[in-house]
Amino acid sequence: MRDPGRLEALRLAGLTAAADPGMDRFARLVSRLLRVPVSLVSLLEPDRQVFPGMVGMAGHWAARRETPLNHSFCQHVVADGGPLVLSDTRTHPRTCASLAIPDLKVVAYAGMPLTDADGRVLGSLCAIDHHPREWTADELRDLEDLTAACSMELRLRIASELIQRDRDHAGLLLRASVELAHAHDPTDLTRRLRQLFQGPSQPDFVGLLLADGQGLWRVVDPDDVHPAESATDRLDRDAAFPSAQAMREQRALFVPDRAALVAGFGPEAVAVYDSLGLQSVLSVPLPDGHGVLTWCWSRPHVMAPTEEAVLTTVVGYVSQAVERTRFVANRLSTAEQLQAAMLTELPDVPGLDMAALYLPAADQDMVGGDWYDAYPLPTALMLSIGDVIGHDVRATTVMGQIRSMLRQASLDDPARSPAAALHAIDQAIDVLPLGVGATAVHARLDRAANRWRLTWSNAGHPAPLLYVPGSGVTPLPDHDLLLLGLPDAPPRRDHTRDLPPGSVLLLYTDGLVERRDEDIDACTAHTAATLARHADKPLPLLLQALSTGLAEIPHRDDVAVLALRVDGCGG
Repeated sequence: MRDPGRLEALRLAGLTAAADPGMDRFARLVSRLLRVPVSLVSLLEPDRQVFPGMVGMAGHWAARRETPLNHSFCQHVVADGGPLVLSDTRTHPRTCASLAIPDLKVVAYAGMPLTDADGRVLGSLCAIDHHPREWTADELRDLEDLTAACSMELRLRIASELIQRDRDHAGLLLRASVELAHAHDPTDLTRRLRQLFQGPSQPDFVGLLLADGQGLWRVVDPDDVHPAESATDRLDRDAAFPSAQAMREQRALFVPDRAALVAGFGPEAVAVYDSLGLQSVLSVPLPDGHGVLTWCWSRPHVMAPTEEAVLTTVVGYVSQAVERTRFVANRLSTAEQLQAAMLTELPDVPGLDMAALYLPAADQDMVGGDWYDAYPLPTALMLSIGDVIGHDVRATTVMGQIRSMLRQASLDDPARSPAAALHAIDQAIDVLPLGVGATAVHARLDRAANRWRLTWSNAGHPAPLLYVPGSGVTPLPDHDLLLLGLPDAPPRRDHTRDLPPGSVLLLYTDGLVERRDEDIDACTAHTAATLARHADKPLPLLLQALSTGLAEIPHRDDVAVLALRVDGCGG
């Protein structure tokens, strides 16, 4: 009676202890044709019988449409796989002690087996009389015909559910192949996994455990921490848990119910599952020993072959996602360290206040070629900001070369103008196999009486923003071509502007003002307005205001920002 295939067929039929119009119709036909006071469509579950079709029963059992098995004659039909026909149940040794006789007044009983397409007996269609009765051949033939029709109805419902489940499984696999391929990291992977599973057989918990040298550690989604994750955030490899055993033996392990859990695993595992209200679990190891994926249900679960095949396929997608996220994380760590080593520690210059911000791209696919720089010369301060075309390690290394060449061009000839330094970079790109272009603003600040003089040249870069007290924020829009190494490019130009005390100069890369589906001019205007509102605040607070909300923008570019305030002429 606990045959998994039979229980799965019952689940697919979708009938339980609730009235069903089709099943009630069969009960009425039996009552009318056989002239009996009670007729039931009775289906046998592991611990009870339920009546989706019912006529003539009274009392609280009728209201509940179920009885325990000590009130069941249907269990004998299921066990025998054939009809049970009794003229007087009180005299039959198999049924005389049944509580159905005093409580339900089942005296005469005729039950025929309801079967699925594979011949499994799911229950019975039965006629009941309150008095002894000899069932005629015609009555039994009519009951047999009605049972065949009722079985056909059950088979159609099961087939329909199987077709729908196959569609759901196909949809699940399609969603899994797309969703899991876009996971950024193990946490995001866990979050996407939990969103995949929906419907009647939806697991109550989906967990991912990854392997390290000591055992398995659980990947936790901080936005959806399940009690199971707090109870067992880590497992030793030899732990008596389903997931640890699946990892050790490198095979899928299914625990259908609590009895199987108690029989096969340690008391610690049973206690944890009991405390969480979980009874059934499927643990499937990821290929190559990367970890284990688990699904848990709060009730006994029947694992159909197609369902297990689908979940095993999902495990393959998860394994690929884990490998990809680890590969990207390793490359990202190396590239971030490289880029961090190239970011400048800002010098201390009397009369000037400086602060910088660098934010890597949110997609975490790879770092890019954004940079900022500030370094003193004997009589001036040099500033630059730029962006090498591309978003990978090569862009980062080219960025380092261009930044170093700009420094060298200024140090070799301190009187050289920013435009001349950028022209030297053009010549270098024309000769060296750098292979990419770049944008940049290169500038110098010279002391001039009681103010600073800014001289800059712009190679196709977003216009710097300048705040001057009493005048507000204005862009510095003059620019020339990108750094492309073109031998016949027009000459680069220098531009100058005096910076009175209180002025704030903002240099930035395009990641600060470019948004998908938003106008760049509007974003630049928003940045200028933010600068105007916060220009008198400490520069770290200004940078915080400028970067607010950037982390929520998907697939944004890197962001580099260099802010400078003129406090006075200095010494």
